[in-house]
Amino acid sequence: MDQALTGHLLWLIPALPAFGAALVLIVGRRTQAWAHLATTALSSTSAVLAIVMWIAMTGRDAADKAASSDLYSWVPVGDLQVDFGMRLDQLSMCFVLLITVVGSLIHVYSIGYMRDDPDRYRFFAYLNLFVAAMLILVLSNNYLGLYLGWEGVGVASYLLIGFWQHKPAAATAAKKAFVMNRVGDMGLAIAMMLMFSTFGSVNFDDVFAQASSASEATLTGIGFMLLLAACGKSAQVPLQAWLGDAMEGPTPVSALIHAATMVTAGVYLITRSGPIFDLAPNAQTGVVVVGAVTLLFGAIVGCAKDDIKKALAASTMSQIGYMVLAAGLGPAGYAFAIMHLLTHGFFKAGLFLGAGSIMHSMDDETDMRRYGGLWRVMPITFATFGLGYLAIIGIPPFSGFFSKDGIIEAALAAGGTRGVALGAATIIGAAVTAFYMTRVMVMTFFGPRRWRDEAHPHESGASMTAPMIALAIGSVGAGGLLAIGGTLQDWLAPVVGDAPEHHAGIPVWVVTVIVLVCVVAGAAVAWFQYGRTPIPATAPDDVSALTLAARADLYGDAFNERVFAGPGAAATAALVAVEDRGLGAVPSGVGSAVTGASEVTRRAQNGFVRSYALSILAGTVVIAALTLVVNVL
Repeated sequence: MDQALTGHLLWLIPALPAFGAALVLIVGRRTQAWAHLATTALSSTSAVLAIVMWIAMTGRDAADKAASSDLYSWVPVGDLQVDFGMRLDQLSMCFVLLITVVGSLIHVYSIGYMRDDPDRYRFFAYLNLFVAAMLILVLSNNYLGLYLGWEGVGVASYLLIGFWQHKPAAATAAKKAFVMNRVGDMGLAIAMMLMFSTFGSVNFDDVFAQASSASEATLTGIGFMLLLAACGKSAQVPLQAWLGDAMEGPTPVSALIHAATMVTAGVYLITRSGPIFDLAPNAQTGVVVVGAVTLLFGAIVGCAKDDIKKALAASTMSQIGYMVLAAGLGPAGYAFAIMHLLTHGFFKAGLFLGAGSIMHSMDDETDMRRYGGLWRVMPITFATFGLGYLAIIGIPPFSGFFSKDGIIEAALAAGGTRGVALGAATIIGAAVTAFYMTRVMVMTFFGPRRWRDEAHPHESGASMTAPMIALAIGSVGAGGLLAIGGTLQDWLAPVVGDAPEHHAGIPVWVVTVIVLVCVVAGAAVAWFQYGRTPIPATAPDDVSALTLAARADLYGDAFNERVFAGPGAAATAALVAVEDRGLGAVPSGVGSAVTGASEVTRRAQNGFVRSYALSILAGTVVIAALTLVVNVL
């Protein structure tokens, strides 16, 4: 497949799942018997097409790898000329493969997971919509098209998180995610306005080509607005509070949101906008700080969660923090951010699908204190979940080792106090990750059985275990394949720039040893705390203040309630009171005056010709008198 043919067929990749979503939603419940098959087939076809294009791309010269297509003139308004265009380059190809392949595996898994749901057709339509929106986001060649996909992902996440809307918690979680993401979306909208006012365009090529001519203050403003958008979509501090509640949706939704699509969008936005951030060091520093804070924030929260899905959600927050930190390091970190994003896509999707398999066999129980000993009755789930566990904590040669160690080395190579601080944050985060993930493994699969009487755990069917096995293979091998010989760095270099050599001040092997020692120590502490003592059925109350804070998500919701929601509600109440007691009387008074005047003037309209003739005569006399007075004066 040559470059021109790739460009001509590019629109099909998002169009296929978009067609599936539209077909099922329009036809409705009559598709219940086959919607899951049709939508899975369409998503899988997109994956096959993406793989074919990737293979073709690898066979072309570096200058000819990217393919583009302008479908039609989308916004031809004065100076704002935006085509609905797509571009498939080395960066977008990484995301297209992740979205379509992992997304299709999640579709297959959902066939078994959602088998008995009466609204299964609608669920699969939303999955297709989610995949289509994310593909538009990463394939667009301009910020406006990216924004279209960005909002599409937001709508799809709202629909999927609140899919079981009969549950008040699910409905509330969907609204919370929607509102918090809108806060971030304002950042992207403002950034586009600044781009248009500065560069006269929102196309990537135009903006990046002119970026060096703009003032640093303007680029810094654009950078911080893009960072705000990334914080909302990727659940980074301070817009992280929606992610844990998003677990109220069906488990395949959690895997899709947390691994292959939504939360990775912020990392893509920052990396794609690298030419802007590279010229705005203050904005770049902001990205690094947000990533470092969030990776520790999420790790601490994950240590105190007994709900298996919420523990994994906190883990996602932390791992995305690693990616954001790496992206904030500029060319030195872009490739490692994308590498960790890709490896995370495999092992985190596998972990969430494993959690769903456990819940499916445990009568939807999510409390790990009610698990224990499941490795005996769920050997496939245990094996695949275990491989994902080894990958996420960074044990060699599993995939997370290569990507996370690359980020740690790049952080240390930042130099000076900054390098020491960032290196310490990433290494501490690795140790805490090993602690909370070992805690999850021990409480779930080891120790005595703590099941409720009504639970009858068993291994899931083939439609659920097959995707878990495929993702486990990726958890084992993806990192090595991407890291060998700088494969991914060389692949991305034409888009994100060449990565400079790392100079951390100490040999790489010493860094690796230090990290592995910290990881083993974190895992050992978790084993001694949870593997060698009985686990109570309810969480103990006599714990440290930090544990209590972690259980409450480090008071993120309380902060938002006190700082934003509370004052907002008070301001609204005050405006209502002013409307009722003060300003509300102004429009009503004007209305009353107009009504009274109308009552008087309508009496002159009596229908008698003599009255109208008298009015005309009186008016003529008045005008004549005024004319005479004016002439005399």
